[in-house]
Amino acid sequence: MTFSGSETLSLTQARRIALGAQGFSGARPSTVSTRRIHSAIERMGALQIDSVNVFARSHYMPLFSRLGSYDRDTFDRLLFGGRSRYVEYVAHEAALIPAADWGLWQFRMDHFRRRYGAPGTWMAENAGFLDELKSELAARGPLRPSEIDLGEVRGNRGAWWDWGDVKRGLEMLWRYGEVAIAGRNGFERRYGLAEQVIPASALGQEVPEADAIRELTRRAACAYGVATTSDLADYYRIRVRDIRPAIADLVDTGELIPVRVPGWEKNGAALPVWLHRDAKLPRRIDRTALLSPFDPVVWFRERASRMFDFDYRIEIYTPAKKRKYGYYSLPVLVGDRIAARVDLKADRGNSTLLVQSAWWEPDAAGDGAARIAAELLEAARWQGLENVSVSRWGDAAGDVAAALPEAAYHDHPQASAPLSEEHE
Repeated sequence: MTFSGSETLSLTQARRIALGAQGFSGARPSTVSTRRIHSAIERMGALQIDSVNVFARSHYMPLFSRLGSYDRDTFDRLLFGGRSRYVEYVAHEAALIPAADWGLWQFRMDHFRRRYGAPGTWMAENAGFLDELKSELAARGPLRPSEIDLGEVRGNRGAWWDWGDVKRGLEMLWRYGEVAIAGRNGFERRYGLAEQVIPASALGQEVPEADAIRELTRRAACAYGVATTSDLADYYRIRVRDIRPAIADLVDTGELIPVRVPGWEKNGAALPVWLHRDAKLPRRIDRTALLSPFDPVVWFRERASRMFDFDYRIEIYTPAKKRKYGYYSLPVLVGDRIAARVDLKADRGNSTLLVQSAWWEPDAAGDGAARIAAELLEAARWQGLENVSVSRWGDAAGDVAAALPEAAYHDHPQASAPLSEEHE
């Protein structure tokens, strides 16, 4: 389908374009090569990082959602190993981005410096301490915060600075772009001077702010396929007022095409919608996928509501008795709709994937339970778990439990049902 402008897309078409742009069209690959991993990350533009590790950390999930089971050791080597082509920065939130893009973020580094480095701020008042931190990294190379003791360097352990000050200083220097993340030990970051981590070619780039925002807007449009102004702004957390000139520029060059999507409104007025000229409209989306709460498909809750009629929040900070869906419920994509949400936990001691709750969304597909059950089995295998257990909480729990081979309907979340041989 060719778009020339002023078209009206149905909501179904918009969903398919968006899911296709995110890599959900066609079948999953039979094998996941490093090339496919790089390609999936390039398509998304950023992998958000989060510390919650109930089922799997958020940066592992999007590739599983798109590619199926893959080797996490290979992922760690590609993204966190020495000479990785990726580095962490505040792209959406903290996220993995191509190291070659470091210069694109100079405008954000400058914003952080103006915001947190003004006279009277902690950073300004502790400039000498920050210089000592950088001297330590220059002398010793990348370090974890726990490896830095400036009190000992001064011969006065702990008299002036504690671990919290070291961590705070490193985090802010990272936001300034003077320090970069050299990798992780477990989940603890190692910080190095930018020149110790970032390729010289990227460090030498000086991208004017307007050019950087235009490029990031273009990438957001590619990643989303079809999007509102607020969608494009949120992808890389750029202010709407700053992104409008970039959108106008991209429309003028023909890269963004104005379209309409009925129902995409705010305060009764139709929202401007932009289609990227290279976006494709798949005939159908026939995937089943567990989504991280921080997957680009759902990370902007306003877009998730508009695109899927999906009202989503994670309930980590909600008291247990007040949770509606569970501690860390994951949206489940079935076809081109979010059909359900499941609260998963990896019980590694008992080698069991715990389905702590399962809930249907309106208009779920008739074969949704069987498809979700198959995806849960795949998820368990990917995580190296031998069993699956389904609790009774949620209106989809019984359907999903019944669809699991050899699975029973368990009252206790620790009870488990073995995977059949065909899934081992």
